[in-house]
Amino acid sequence: MNRKVKIREKFLYEIWKNQNFDKSLKTGDAQQIEVLSSGVENTDTEGPDFLHARIKIGNITYIGDVEIDLYKSDWENHKHRSNKNYNKVILHVVLNNNSKQNFVLSQDGRKIPSLAISSFLRDDLKTNVQKAILSERSNRMKKMPCVDVNRIVDGKEKLNFIYDLGLKRFKYKCDKMLSRLKEISYFNELAIKEPIIGYDFDERFFNKTFTQKDFNDKEIWHQLIYESLFEALGYSKNKEMMKNLTKAADIKFFNLFVHQNNFIKYIETALFKISGLLPEVDQMPDAETSTYIRELYQHWLEIKPIYDGQIFHSTQWHFFKMRPQNFPTIRLAGGVQLLHRILKENLFGKIINKIENFELKDLPKELRSLIIVPGYGYWANHYVYDQPANEQINYFIGISRSDEIIINIILPIILVYFDLFGKKELLQKVLSLYLNYYQVSDNSLVNEISSTLSLNDAWKRSVLYQGMIELFRSYCIKEKCLECQIGGKIFT
Repeated sequence: MNRKVKIREKFLYEIWKNQNFDKSLKTGDAQQIEVLSSGVENTDTEGPDFLHARIKIGNITYIGDVEIDLYKSDWENHKHRSNKNYNKVILHVVLNNNSKQNFVLSQDGRKIPSLAISSFLRDDLKTNVQKAILSERSNRMKKMPCVDVNRIVDGKEKLNFIYDLGLKRFKYKCDKMLSRLKEISYFNELAIKEPIIGYDFDERFFNKTFTQKDFNDKEIWHQLIYESLFEALGYSKNKEMMKNLTKAADIKFFNLFVHQNNFIKYIETALFKISGLLPEVDQMPDAETSTYIRELYQHWLEIKPIYDGQIFHSTQWHFFKMRPQNFPTIRLAGGVQLLHRILKENLFGKIINKIENFELKDLPKELRSLIIVPGYGYWANHYVYDQPANEQINYFIGISRSDEIIINIILPIILVYFDLFGKKELLQKVLSLYLNYYQVSDNSLVNEISSTLSLNDAWKRSVLYQGMIELFRSYCIKEKCLECQIGGKIFT
């Protein structure tokens, strides 16, 4: 394999395995090191990089594990010190020692000597390692080991592999939706509210044979689409909080108010108050914000006696280093409208109806119309409380985000629905829509992968867009080049 391409600790693994040193090894405190066996590379389990090594340090031969990092400080940064899996480490091998100490500590308090190998490398290897690290730093967004050499693989071969990965990713999403639907159905059967904290199902759940009648209740479908939509609106930084919010204030809770006049205000009040994002009235200096918050608190007086769940805190939400358009306040405002559409406007039924009645070529536009949320009310000109936006917020959920939601949430859920209820022709129609959907979404990672692989605008087709994400996550960042159909042709 081309070692200039294979970067980071993996590069050092090869040096360690081959013992490419040009002089005797010594620890930082001048103890002689003799490597009798470098150990077996750990490719399967969490823990040290090499297992069962035999190393003589000073006058004692130790048998145990070896951990390899770029820097000595990585021992703490990677939390090895608090991980009992590293208690058998006998030597910490690093490229550079960036601290004054010559040892690290294990979880059980034992001192483990550190070996900085940079001064023991052959000159050519030292140069290559430094080049590789500099290259990795300057190309962090690419993270594709084959960036400079993948042109030897035919474009059609690349597209075929990425297409297959896109299908695999879609199937995974469908399986995930089905698994989650079973969980919701099971809690519904037990007539208990799902806990927000982590939990495990008992053996009755795993032994249960689910049948079609377990999925007849539309409320479980509403809960699935509600929490999936909100999780998507949370992006990576707030998706866990959005998910917890939909469990705390679930569909059963909102159905208690569904027949109230101005139901949407009940949704808005509950979500902003329970999320912890609704401040006290006396904290707001301007009249518009105070009026808006007072209105919500008036509704909360009706809701509070009925809600017995958790109230979150504003500090649990992430705003830092986010585009204002993606602030949780704005995404929650969009979510309010979507939840209203689920419970009052039969969103789920409308999606099914459109797929049943519209031609494939018209479906993207029709589905987008159900998901896009224009800006409205207080949040149309605010990103946060008491701080007006510089310009009008036209959409809480625009066409780009709606495409992401359709591909990653709507189509998998609807495919599962048609599959469970035996509507095979409609199932195939959903699959065909996925395979032929061209999205407006823009993603810097996907753009970079498409450019790196010289695939031009192929990413605009959703199955290839998703396939590129799968390629990156399952192969590139895990450096599984030889398992990748593209990398396998390059590096073997």
